[in-house]
Parts: sequence; structure tokens; C-alpha cells
Amino acid sequence: MDKMRKRPDFLRAARALRQGTTGFHLQGNPRDDGSDAVRVGFTCSKKVGNAVARNRAKRRLREVARKVLPERGRAGWDYVLIGRAEVTATHDIEQMARDLEWALGRVHRQA
Repeated sequence: MDKMRKRPDFLRAARALRQGTTGFHLQGNPRDDGSDAVRVGFTCSKKVGNAVARNRAKRRLREVARKVLPERGRAGWDYVLIGRAEVTATHDIEQMARDLEWALGRVHRQA
């Protein structure tokens, strides 16, 4: 699993398929570059809170992605997990993992 770091990659994902859950939003975008790597990016706006709250939320999103995406993510796809205000930093990790599995199924069916 690779990390997305470039702004154009995040912007492509923003125009692609999306699914909301209780703890976060998921955006998924199939790539056409021939790579089989699953790439993932994380973002939290200032609505989530101050820097401490945003970093806590992103750490939790990274943990959920580490648990779920190696098994459930599709090769050649980009995924962006977006933190939600006051929810991502406190929501149950196991529930967030189940939510990610559900959201991945919905996004893949839309493709």
C-alpha cells in the first residue's frame, strides 16, 4: 500500500466515486497508469479541530486503512479517507473498520 502525496492525485479522487460513513468519508478512483499498487491518502480540514485534533483523526484513519485496505482494496485504485468533525477522533476503531469495508463495497459496485 502506497501513500498519495501529490495534490493532483487528491483532486482526481475528489471527482471520482465517494461514499460517506458515520466516522469518515471515502473517495475511490481507479487509475489507468498500469500500476497494481493500492494508494491511500488522508485529509482532515480545519473543521475537524486544531492541529492536535486533526493529527489524532488522521492517525485513526491510517490505522483503519492499515487493517482493511490490504485485503479489501482493489489493485490500481486510489482511496482518500476524509475525517469528519468531532466524530473521527472519538468513533470506535472497530466500527470504523467495518464502515470502511462497507464503503469499499459500495464504491466498487458503483464503478
